[in-house]
Amino acid sequence: WDLGLSYDSDETVLFKYCSGTCPRVRSNHNLTNLLLSGVLPHPAPGEQWHNTPCCRPTHHEDVAFLDNSHRWQKVEKLSAAGCSCVG
Repeated sequence: WDLGLSYDSDETVLFKYCSGTCPRVRSNHNLTNLLLSGVLPHPAPGEQWHNTPCCRPTHHEDVAFLDNSHRWQKVEKLSAAGCSCVG
């Protein structure tokens, strides 16, 4: 219920997420280089783009649990199954 998924369950659901820092690597595909070369448009006023890589899921896995009515529920792609520095 705490996740806002509208399931009534007293079961604790464990899921994985990604976190951590990523090294800043300069390359031709770096956001700063793409902006300076004109390949990408500059962000609109008030919009901000981040030009550093971030740790994020590269693929996900489903999570299943038993609700209080004794029915199995499955939430697709809830848990991170792999992480990588992206960006």
